[in-house]
Amino acid sequence: MIGVINTVEQAFIAPRYLAGIGDPGWITQPLHRVAGWSYGHDPLIPRVMLTSPDQLTQLRLAPGDPDDPDWWTIRQARTADHPAWAVTFQSRTPVEIIAAFTDALTDPSGPPAAEPDPFAALQDAGWETPRHFGGLAAPDGITRVERLGTPGSDLWHIETAVIRDPTIWRAVFTGTTPLHLIAAVTQSLADPAPMMRDPRRIPGWARDRMTVHTRPVPTADVAFALERRISSLAERHRHATDVPPAPPGPARGRAR
Repeated sequence: MIGVINTVEQAFIAPRYLAGIGDPGWITQPLHRVAGWSYGHDPLIPRVMLTSPDQLTQLRLAPGDPDDPDWWTIRQARTADHPAWAVTFQSRTPVEIIAAFTDALTDPSGPPAAEPDPFAALQDAGWETPRHFGGLAAPDGITRVERLGTPGSDLWHIETAVIRDPTIWRAVFTGTTPLHLIAAVTQSLADPAPMMRDPRRIPGWARDRMTVHTRPVPTADVAFALERRISSLAERHRHATDVPPAPPGPARGRAR
């Protein structure tokens, strides 16, 4: 007898930057359980504070007005090799896009030897420079990425907005933010794969600008998606810490 696979309807939303926030645990759980970030927040306050093991980096999730600019804030203190930096994401930023940043930040292999161009993945995906605008815009014009200011006092700015609605979400990176972390976010923005969401929680904004397909998905795939993500990141850490044994040296013969 063939077993029956239980399924649940899920919505697949494109473009991904309109998918809505998702589960914040997609970000906080791997930071704590895999990367070893500690928490010290008051359980009576609806706020999350996570600190990296070296005490240099802190993530703060402070829910409030959905239009507040800094629901998500990630800050790193100055080090001998790099100045301090800070990043903020508004409430409606899809967690998968923020997770691209935190996954790159906690990658045990460290930053690449050469810093990438955050615009490169967008250009490869067909993003273009619109008229009277200095950065790049998605083909549908909904999301824009730009670098503002001058070196030393610049900002990277991402905004998702449509004409009839206010800004849906915005992200701001200080110019000192390592470029490979910003590039991880732009790579996620450029990804054409839709985001999976509960059909009852499809965002109400810009509905006419998104494509939504619903289909049944195995219940286990939904229930254990976060655990599979955590397992994958834990495996990444294990591979990075596995140091192969040094090859044996030449055999020593008895002196004659």
